Amino acid sequence: MPQGQWYPPEWPDRIRALAAGELTAVAPRRAATVMLLRDTAAGPAVHMLRRRASMAFAGGAYAYPGGGVDPRDDDRPVGWAGPPRDVWAARLGVDAASAQAIVCAAVRETYEEAGVLLAGETASTVVGDLSGDDWEADRAALVDRDLSFADFLDRRGLVLRSDLLGAWARWITPEFEPKRYDTWFFAAALPDGQRTRNASTEADRTVWVRPVEAAAAYDRGELLMMPPTISTLRSLQPYGTVADTLAGAVAQELAPVLARARLEAGELVLSWPGHDEFTRRLPAAGTPE
Repeated sequence: MPQGQWYPPEWPDRIRALAAGELTAVAPRRAATVMLLRDTAAGPAVHMLRRRASMAFAGGAYAYPGGGVDPRDDDRPVGWAGPPRDVWAARLGVDAASAQAIVCAAVRETYEEAGVLLAGETASTVVGDLSGDDWEADRAALVDRDLSFADFLDRRGLVLRSDLLGAWARWITPEFEPKRYDTWFFAAALPDGQRTRNASTEADRTVWVRPVEAAAAYDRGELLMMPPTISTLRSLQPYGTVADTLAGAVAQELAPVLARARLEAGELVLSWPGHDEFTRRLPAAGTPE
């Protein structure tokens, strides 16, 4: 197992319980996360945050801004620009209402956790300066779910710029986890005039880092990451500019990746199909570790 792979100590027992039929998998919630990118002289850099060590799930691990879908975004009118919902539905492998909610979650969570808003007054513009107490009050209301994203856009006279997002990957939390998410990963460029900041209460640090450098730090055990994070990070490495990266999004595979646990020759084998680097072997129940 790579040195930087996040692996909680309770997983072996939960995996054994699932394999023995003693654990019932919960249904995953829909979620979205965004890899914000900007160009540097040495190539694209990605914005990452470090989850607080006190967090029950993946404490200390590096991740991207993201979170769960707000069900209010499924079936109500939303100020929208870019590919229509049925196009997004086909790309994401869901119905049109779910596609709208997932894209809304990607844009809303990026604003909530990084202070970056992929929206504009028209289909060809993006807001610039987001400073000011009024903006912060709206952001806090979104975080607390006192304000829906559709109402936020309407209040501000904005449309969501779905064309600024590129769908990149889809990962589902393993069946043995008590909290599960069906997460779509997106890539997006940092809009001109906007700056990231650590607006998340769940993070204690944010960085801009080149994917190759972050992956090397993971391999050395210096940066802790979950499998979906390091996998998507590695997939960004071949691209020389942000524009090239976003152009490459159309070719990314969106078949969901779901970890599997199986019994093999007296061992429990935890694997992510198509991602052999994350495979982990554990003694079966009753076998000393």
